[in-house]
Amino acid sequence: MKAAVLFELNKPLRIIDIPNLPNLKTGQVKVEMIYSGLCHSQVMEATGGRGEDKYLPHMLGHEGVGIVREVGEGVTKVTSGDVVILGWIRGEGKEAPGGLYDYQGQTINSGGVTTFSEFTIAAENRLVKVPKNLPLDIAVLMGCALPTGAGIVLNELNPEQDKTFAVFGLGGIGLSALIALQLYKPKKIIALDIENEKLALAKELGATDIVNLKEQNPVDAINALVEGGVDYSIEASGKTDVIEQAFLSVRDRGGLCVFASHPPEGELIKIDPLTMHRGKNIRGSWGGGSLPDRDIPKLSDLYFKHRLPLEKILSARYPLVEINQALGDLAERKINRALIDINPSLVKEVSAE
Repeated sequence: MKAAVLFELNKPLRIIDIPNLPNLKTGQVKVEMIYSGLCHSQVMEATGGRGEDKYLPHMLGHEGVGIVREVGEGVTKVTSGDVVILGWIRGEGKEAPGGLYDYQGQTINSGGVTTFSEFTIAAENRLVKVPKNLPLDIAVLMGCALPTGAGIVLNELNPEQDKTFAVFGLGGIGLSALIALQLYKPKKIIALDIENEKLALAKELGATDIVNLKEQNPVDAINALVEGGVDYSIEASGKTDVIEQAFLSVRDRGGLCVFASHPPEGELIKIDPLTMHRGKNIRGSWGGGSLPDRDIPKLSDLYFKHRLPLEKILSARYPLVEINQALGDLAERKINRALIDINPSLVKEVSAE
């Protein structure tokens, strides 16, 4: 199989040919990949943003769609021929280590799920069957972006109607949150980013107001639109100063900031204790509080009811051999969410069934 592998930090991924896949262990599943998603987490991993990497060389990627080709001992959740969503959030089923691949006498590591390869060995609990009739490119978003962004809204905030919101960072997670907020009839949604193209898309998706973070102080801009600050802010930019701004933008006496991003290793946020004393709240989110086996069918149902216009989130497609171009475009914020076409011809096999 062809695979994109990280051999050295701050160096392009290498596209290599791995001649043989290892035998499956208990709880492992072999999947032939159709599509992979791309997330800022992979940019951080490749550039050392998560600190020391003890597992080099290793595979990357944590959201995708593929077809099960073989299952290991003890696997009951899926069977050969099932079309599945792969994601990093643990669900039902067995936990298992990632595959270890031999390449010219060198071991290539992988975690419980990786997706930048033509085949992958994943743990049973990182797989969920694709809901019937769900387009496979849309299904990719349900591996990370949607359960995290929409999950913050549906699982962790579950706000009342007529509340005010600010969404910082309009990548896949921020846009997923913004789309999900429409379900709650918000009084105001303020979308904030540094890219005018993303701000225009946010407006199209229901933001009542937009703020370019390069041109305006976000806290002042939000207070001018909502006196005293918003009820909720959702932060998905991956920058410590923006997390601080998102926190300061919520109202005293009960305002809540939830951040889904993880800035580079070692960077810290600074908070004046007095702001918390006045009743502002902040907390992080781990995958939007999502349980994949429960939430993916719910999100799919909302999509079918035309309440989640997810096509708007996907902004670019690349073949696997252009994975480094895709990572670079994402790092430079030229795209929202990329789709990596690993073997799109397999869509015909799925359709024939």
